[in-house]
Amino acid sequence: MQQSAAERPDPTTQRKAAIARGAALEHTGKVLIEPIPNFDLNRTIFKTLEGKAARFVMTTRVGKEARWDTAATQAVQVEYAAARAAHPLPGVSPELMNFLVRECDFNVEHADGSFLDHLYFCFEYSVQHYPQHSPLVMLLHSILGTGTNTFAMTADKIPALRPLMTPWEWTQVEAFPSVLRLLYAGPLRQELRKNAHRADAIASISFHRVIDNAPITMSGKDFWIALNYQLIHLVDFLPAANWPMHQNDTSFILFRDLYDLLALVGKKEAMVGYTPAAGQRKAEGEPQGIGEWLTTLIPVSVSEKMAAKSVARFSERIGHSLDYRITWS
Repeated sequence: MQQSAAERPDPTTQRKAAIARGAALEHTGKVLIEPIPNFDLNRTIFKTLEGKAARFVMTTRVGKEARWDTAATQAVQVEYAAARAAHPLPGVSPELMNFLVRECDFNVEHADGSFLDHLYFCFEYSVQHYPQHSPLVMLLHSILGTGTNTFAMTADKIPALRPLMTPWEWTQVEAFPSVLRLLYAGPLRQELRKNAHRADAIASISFHRVIDNAPITMSGKDFWIALNYQLIHLVDFLPAANWPMHQNDTSFILFRDLYDLLALVGKKEAMVGYTPAAGQRKAEGEPQGIGEWLTTLIPVSVSEKMAAKSVARFSERIGHSLDYRITWS
């Protein structure tokens, strides 16, 4: 899918609903979940995933799209238009936009549309629901790498990119891919939960940048902000419907845990509404074959371990260390 960073894509209805309402939403009864015709995992950010089982599971999760009820679509569009009118999007500097257009390759598909669709969704969401901090971070959050070793640019272009944003924005942008991997890996979340009683005592955290393994250190305050950015990012990976059936989706697992952690320690700043799944475990408006149905039966704990192993393999392939160190005050 050829796209230019200079052209803001029109969000999907699911994204528009999330932006308009400031929430992760389940749309069971309003959508029909259908397989994407001729879906090719190799054209997505998951193209580097290895193993037949892992690729099958991922294909069942991302190789489908939501067809919306007409009335529901119209209602969301009205809400979204009102949100856009009330919260105009800030401009991006011509210098940065020129860099994105000329120096970056965004022509890889996301789970729903293109890579740029995802970046612009996160940007729009942040403008409205995390106004305390720069939305530019979310426009650029994956520019230095995704969780599956796809890169929009090469490390040698960092000296040209860095001056195009503030030092604070750069700290968040360069850290984002690393923090995402550390969250999926597991130990970081475990340590944060064990020390929930002293969340304000994090003086700093050190880890390694994904794209080149360079050392990074950020303050505890900036780290909690980074986790709010991560929560917004994860909103875009959640199933459109039938949440009780998709509890073992790895992005959904991480979203739930991070949401709970931030609420537990009083650090959830971004407006991200979430109501846990309720009701029976069934596939309403989501036809499934035996293989797809079987993937929904994988225990959450097993799914989590599979995700952690996958992240470790991806990092190992590019010489990226998942080591980190929290300095407590």
